[in-house]
Amino acid sequence: MAGTRRRRRWGSFPTTADVGIWASADGAPALYEALGLGLFALMTDLRRVRPRETRTVRAQAQDPGALAVRFLNELIVLQQGEGFLVRDLSVEVRGDPPTEIVATARGEPFDPERHPRHEEVKAVTFHRLAFDAARGRARVIVDI
Repeated sequence: MAGTRRRRRWGSFPTTADVGIWASADGAPALYEALGLGLFALMTDLRRVRPRETRTVRAQAQDPGALAVRFLNELIVLQQGEGFLVRDLSVEVRGDPPTEIVATARGEPFDPERHPRHEEVKAVTFHRLAFDAARGRARVIVDI
């Protein structure tokens, strides 16, 4: 949605050996966006990432929760493969319920002079996965 601001919030919570990301937003696209931004907020200080470059990220899965895991893991591949840090996301979902995402990720390559390293995220898991677009809530556990 160009020109409109979506309500999106995210944060993290501790788990036994890993870390969780929670998100709240109005609708599935904004919920996926919030999860993605929460993921990158674990990795670095988002305020220091500039939206200079654009990447397209695609993911498919059989249900909305599995789609969240697949999408976040694709974002991790982008970060690990290219060193790309995401500052903002625009997500388009396809299917009802969503089974495909096409996202525009804006950010820049990692710069050790400006981007502090926080957690190194290895993968997103299905453990305690929750994705409820109707209530605007989601949470995932990530391996660090």
